[in-house]
Formats: sequence, structure tokens, C-alpha cells
Amino acid sequence: MYQFATAQELLAICTREAIGIDEITVRAEMEASGRERDYIWSKMEEQYKVMLESIKKGLASDIRSLGGLIGGNAYKLQQHTQKNCVSGQTVTKAASYALAVTEVNASMGKIIAAPTGGASGTLPGVIAAFAEDRNIPFEMAIKALLVGGAIGKIIASQATLSGAEGGCQAECGSAAAMAAAAVVYLAGGTAEMSVNAAAMALKGLLGLVCDPVAGLVEVPCSKRNAIGAAHAMICADMALAGITSFIPFDEVVEAMSRVGRMMSPDLRETARGGCAATATAQSYVLKLNNLKTDQ
Repeated sequence: MYQFATAQELLAICTREAIGIDEITVRAEMEASGRERDYIWSKMEEQYKVMLESIKKGLASDIRSLGGLIGGNAYKLQQHTQKNCVSGQTVTKAASYALAVTEVNASMGKIIAAPTGGASGTLPGVIAAFAEDRNIPFEMAIKALLVGGAIGKIIASQATLSGAEGGCQAECGSAAAMAAAAVVYLAGGTAEMSVNAAAMALKGLLGLVCDPVAGLVEVPCSKRNAIGAAHAMICADMALAGITSFIPFDEVVEAMSRVGRMMSPDLRETARGGCAATATAQSYVLKLNNLKTDQ
């Protein structure tokens, strides 16, 4: 009764039942898993608390990634947020929080895949920053996670969330779509606005390649999470302003799937193309190999 695999189906249930995406997501999970509402809600609370903790840990100035390529960037951007930042406080804060989560991930800390480890910073960064700046209750942040989860479920059902299969459009692109829908919800937008924001966010990152330097989820992955957070918030504002996506969300997801299949394997998480193939990246790989040989 509450199962959906497309945005069209999701919105139809919203209309039929006169309830929001967050509530539909809970009921769909109850239906599919046989779990009680309280259990599902408690798991979502637990996951959001992990997200908040990873943001807190990642804002430390001395954090370093396993590969040594990133660390301390979230701290630097957070400090800049307190000054006269160009992008505005909430957007810059969301980006710093997104960086924080990815730096925890790259240092082997505990994170929540949202929807993947490599794209784990965007969704919590956007929700936490917006909720903090607008004094939004904890419960509403959990509901926003459910809205983002619904968008992720549709993408997973109709395409892929895997960078190895679809490129970074499937990871950071999906995360941005999830975050855009979630923040529209937090801002009081309609279900249709959330879906439009998700469509614009995914459409804006269509074709993004997955090119981790040395095969590590550090560069350019971390900064893409921050950029995805800012991108998601702009798409949310466009949707809240009444701007709609000319291409419906389901068709954008279909297009993303096709683009992913057309991508060269070199551009899908193999570290053989894009930024991973640059002279600087290759020099770093050589340095890593020399270090392993010395050991």
C-alpha cells in the first residue's frame, strides 16, 4: 500500500493519503520489514546521532586521513564561516560539516553511508547546518532524513548508488538530490518541491566521474561532498521559489543510469582517469609505492 519505486508513485501516495514523504517512508519500511514504528524511528535517531558525532569529530584541527591527502579542511572552513564568508553562513557551514564527515570517514572513523561512504558528508552536513541555524527540533531533522532516504530509495531502485557502476554522479549526485529534498522539507516546502529540488540537484551533477586519487576516498571525494552540500541548498531554494525541473525526477534518474552505462571504466572508481590520472596524482601514487617498498 505504501511501497514506491518512482517519484511518480511516491507523489501519488502523498496525494491519496494526504501525508508527507517522511510518513510514507516510515509506513513503507514498516510494511516491508514488519518492524514497529518505534523501532524504525529509534534506528533513524541512532543514525542521525552518529552523523552529528562524525561532524563534531571531523571539525578537529588535527584530524588526518589514512592516505594523508586530507584533514583539517573542515576546521579551516568552519573558522572561515565565522567571518564574512562569500557563500553565506548556512551554506558554508553545511559545506564545512560535509567536509568533516568525509575526513572522519577517510581516517577510518564511524560514519553513516548517505548513501555511500564516499558521499557520506552531504546529507548530514545540509540537515545539521540548516537545523542548527534555524533552531529546528531534533525530531524534524529525523523526518528530513526520512525524506532524503525516500529519494535515495528511488535512485537505488531505478539506477544505482555505486560509483563503480555509475560514476560519482551516482554517489555525490544522489547525495545532493537527497539533501536537496530533505532541506526543502525542513524549510516547509511541499512534497512536489522536494522532488523538484532532487531532480535539479541530480541533473546538475549528471555525468560526474568517479576518479579517486590512488584509489583512496579522499581526493577529490571530500571536497565534492562540500560542493554537493552547497549545490543541494541552491537547488532547494530554486524549488522553494516555485522553480520546477523541466525533466521530471524519474527521467533524470533514468538518464543518470544511461550515462553511467556509457561511461568508460576509467571514469568509474578505477583510479585510471580524471583527476586520478593527472601528473600530481601519479606522483603521489609513486610516492606511496616507494613507501610500501621501503617498509
